[in-house]
Amino acid sequence: MNKEWLKGLRHGIPIALGYLSVSFAFGMKAVGDGLTWLQAVLISATNLTSAGQMAGLPLMVGGAGLAEMALTQLTINLRYGLMSLSLGRKLDGSMGTLQRLIFSFANTDEIFAVASAQPGTVGKHYLYGLMLTPFLGWTAGTLLGGVAGTLLPAFVRSALGIAIYGMFLAIILPPARKRKPVRFVVLLAVTMSLCFRYIPGLNRVSSGFVIIICAVAAAAAGAALYPEKEGDAP
Repeated sequence: MNKEWLKGLRHGIPIALGYLSVSFAFGMKAVGDGLTWLQAVLISATNLTSAGQMAGLPLMVGGAGLAEMALTQLTINLRYGLMSLSLGRKLDGSMGTLQRLIFSFANTDEIFAVASAQPGTVGKHYLYGLMLTPFLGWTAGTLLGGVAGTLLPAFVRSALGIAIYGMFLAIILPPARKRKPVRFVVLLAVTMSLCFRYIPGLNRVSSGFVIIICAVAAAAAGAALYPEKEGDAP
């Protein structure tokens, strides 16, 4: 077996273990919202985006239109395009168009970070190994969560269901505490979301378009008020 492929497998194991708990929560929530465990697994097997899947779940359950669904996913997952452009500079000659298309399916935040940290260039064997274990972890966690959602008592499902929100808080809070621009964008997005939730008239806007409006408006306001200067730390 290719040494680079095995190296990628090893580097992907910690990511896979982290994905297990998050996808477990997604599987439980999907089943709790009315999907079958098989439908939940199919969603995770064809998408590797926790935020995108959690945002898309209420849209699917609520019967939202395809245009709303597509725009929501585009807004949430647009960062992957930027990460792919950045990582493209590290790919070696073995990464042709087909290989790049295959890898783009699994270019998540964590996989991008690990691949970018490798010395020199990276090739298809390493990247295929790196994406395989997280993919299996994400799909297996969804399967376990979906099945558990059909077996566990309601109060246990409710307790475990908050895990996905804890993950998002763990992502947001550390940079928000350290950087004022991030804190501003987060608070503005939360404020706008609350307005769409409780203000009469605004609360009629569908959840998909609320996500789009809040994300784009908050990010634009943050970019305008706190422009990045050359040499600023990311």
